[in-house]
Amino acid sequence: MDIKWKNTVNNLIQKIRVGRRTVIGAVLAVVWAAAFIFFLKHSVELSTMNVWSWGFLIDLAMVPAAYLLLASALEEIYRGWTAENEDFYSSWKLKRRQQQRVLAGCAVPLLIMAYIFFMNQTRGYYFYWNFATGYYLIFNVLLLYGVCQLCVNRFMQRKLDEMMQKVHEINRDRLAEAVEIERKSLEKAAKSEQLKVDLISNVSHDLKTPLTSMVGYLELLKLELSQKEEPDPVSMDYVDVISDKAEKLKEMIESLFSLAKASSGNIQIRPEPVELNRLIEQIFADMEDQMKESGLQFVTSLTEEDTHLTTDNLHMYRICQNLVENALKYSAKGTRVFVKTYYEEGEPERRLCLEITNTAGYFMDFDKEDIIERFARGDKARSSEGNGLGLAIVSTYAGALGGAFDISIDCDQFKAILSFPEELRRE
Repeated sequence: MDIKWKNTVNNLIQKIRVGRRTVIGAVLAVVWAAAFIFFLKHSVELSTMNVWSWGFLIDLAMVPAAYLLLASALEEIYRGWTAENEDFYSSWKLKRRQQQRVLAGCAVPLLIMAYIFFMNQTRGYYFYWNFATGYYLIFNVLLLYGVCQLCVNRFMQRKLDEMMQKVHEINRDRLAEAVEIERKSLEKAAKSEQLKVDLISNVSHDLKTPLTSMVGYLELLKLELSQKEEPDPVSMDYVDVISDKAEKLKEMIESLFSLAKASSGNIQIRPEPVELNRLIEQIFADMEDQMKESGLQFVTSLTEEDTHLTTDNLHMYRICQNLVENALKYSAKGTRVFVKTYYEEGEPERRLCLEITNTAGYFMDFDKEDIIERFARGDKARSSEGNGLGLAIVSTYAGALGGAFDISIDCDQFKAILSFPEELRRE
């Protein structure tokens, strides 16, 4: 309602303005016509100076009269011509060409008439006729053409400016609408992701309690069976298998719970000095039995430079442990695993890197973005023991600790690269 009222007021103001302009133009046109007719009747009696002086005074009425009347006529003719339609610019160019042709079509006959008038008036008066009148008439036609051209150009430029303003407003509205849609989409995606994280966290937490009870009762059952004089070997095997699977399930639930916490931003960082080389040696010592059972040969190349970092020891341990476990689970039997630490020179800073390279025991048809997704596994046949959470945890934890995680695949060589900026040493 408010917009409609404003449009009504603007239209009324525009009509008043056009009407006033028309009245003023008509009055000046009458004055010009009367003065021009009087000038033509008495021009033969005037000297050259008087012809141009009177002509200048007459043109003071002609120029504004022509401009105001033509401007009013254009406003009336193109009253309903707005920039609402999409082909406005094409219409603008077509009308511009039409106006140029109309102006030229009007100017040429006027020039011919002025020339004919000039020739008729000079016939028989060769010795005393003042040629200034003829020159003035031709100049007057050209001046009138220039004034009309100026008026048309300004009108069309204003229409073009209105179109560009309209396009700008449309683009601004569309951009604002797109930004709002994108904002809502991001909010919806973030809410959806948070709901998934909350679901995983809640389900993981709810699963841990009954699973812990199951593991406890399995231990009691194993103890009871072992205390019998003649324990049933089949029952013992069943209990061992169930216990082993329960432990793996417990490990997966704990990994899922840790990943959900890290993804939600609830990870707690406790900075303390950590020596990366020593951490690797500690992990090798803790996992010595698993490494021997795997049949893999681990080759280490640790830098002699200081590898101290100020970071969270527990999360750093989990990161490095996951990388070693990833090599244990997915390496081809009898191959070597290369573990090395080094400093990488780069811009804007040096980075301390941990690199673990292994030979995969399966065809690697994936890229970095695929493999670090939750529950994604490079072993599409799922014949290995992994659960698809190890590298996702590494990537999430590394980002939370201020580091970066990357992978490189070259044929059957899988290279996991963990890097931290050197500035963490100074914190």
